[in-house]
Amino acid sequence: MKIGLSYSRCIRDIVEGKVDINDVLVIIARTDFDPRDADQWKGIWEGYGGGGRSNGSMIRGFFSGGSNPEWAGYTDEDEDLFRSVSIELWESGKFHQPRKFGAHPARRPEIWLETVLPSEELENNPAAKSAWEKFQTVAGLTNVKLDKEYR
Repeated sequence: MKIGLSYSRCIRDIVEGKVDINDVLVIIARTDFDPRDADQWKGIWEGYGGGGRSNGSMIRGFFSGGSNPEWAGYTDEDEDLFRSVSIELWESGKFHQPRKFGAHPARRPEIWLETVLPSEELENNPAAKSAWEKFQTVAGLTNVKLDKEYR
């Protein structure tokens, strides 16, 4: 299971097949938009350079990624795929946007975090073991299939 820390880079990885959407626990994004809203979506698509654009646009008072045109190599024909991945994550509760709650997280260099720890690490680190057990509870609530045999 993976936790994504960059909306544009994570969606790109899913679209490119580098990450399976079923392996995503959550994407924690710095955005504040609803991918089902056509106007908001258009600002995001153009802001991340989709369709060859790289000028960015404003969404709810913040620049929607124009300074990081992560999708610049994609054409307008690719737009539906990016949007459908975004909507699927939104509707499955796997798209968290702290800005919707007043937070303003900084851009992180990491794109994905793995949520699986080796069993020997869990046994040697009580805090990690406790966190892993809590994660398993949350994962179970989100209908995520856990691999109980993972080592």
